[in-house]
Amino acid sequence: MSPGPVAAPEAALVPVTREVDCGTAKLLPDVDRPRAALLTVDGAPQSYVDLDEPTYLEFEYARRVGHVLDAVAEPGRPLNALHLGGGALALPRYLAATRPGSRQQVIEADRALLGLVREHLPLPPDSGIAVHAADARAALESAPAASADIVVADVFGGSRVPAHLTSAEYARAAGRALRPGGCYMANLADSAPFTFLRGQLANYAAVFAQVCLIAEPSVLRGRRFGNAVLVASQDELPLAGIARRVAADAFPARVEHGPRLRQLIGDAQPVRDADAVPSPEPPTGAFSVG
Repeated sequence: MSPGPVAAPEAALVPVTREVDCGTAKLLPDVDRPRAALLTVDGAPQSYVDLDEPTYLEFEYARRVGHVLDAVAEPGRPLNALHLGGGALALPRYLAATRPGSRQQVIEADRALLGLVREHLPLPPDSGIAVHAADARAALESAPAASADIVVADVFGGSRVPAHLTSAEYARAAGRALRPGGCYMANLADSAPFTFLRGQLANYAAVFAQVCLIAEPSVLRGRRFGNAVLVASQDELPLAGIARRVAADAFPARVEHGPRLRQLIGDAQPVRDADAVPSPEPPTGAFSVG
């Protein structure tokens, strides 16, 4: 008996450079993973995706968000998620793989970037992920009240969070969109004296009953510029479980909450729309590639 037909292996990814709405995007294939690539815009890393292994998260901050996604509900339970900022859709792919049946809406302002991702890093047809070209703040404010279990904000214009996503009014919109027990997460970046980060924490502490911050000790001690993941909820956060997960990473992180977080906030006040500013410009070479 002759063997049946063998499916052809998926083609390896190839380098791509394309002008998108916000600059020059590049897809840089990983030499060690034939179906994985790094997405950059104007040299700043935006996403890393492995099409064959969507649970693999290359960026440290993304792994920390993944740990929170794993901890906030019982394993495998589908979630309704709203992602502000798309990139190459690494976190939506992760949630679809770890929580099948989840319903996810992704908001990305850069239409040309979405076209590049759809063409070269396509989603599985049954992913449950719907992608929309829109402004993140407008989409958040128009989302039905109490409609999301999870809101994940990972929006950068170049290497900075836009000002209209850094205000107390924006934080209140995030709180309105979440269901009871829902969780908000944001990827932020700053360095000592943490003027921007302290204002962000003050925003969410004024809206949510529980707030924590996840970052590497060297960033928290002010030794270098880096990412910090803000997590907020009206309900008790699974802090012990999150702390165990992030401490076990190759680049361990710490979870700040309670008195230590209040000490970090200090006398910072919520930032109104009229006073909101983008996150600080990273030092030269902090995040750039090539």
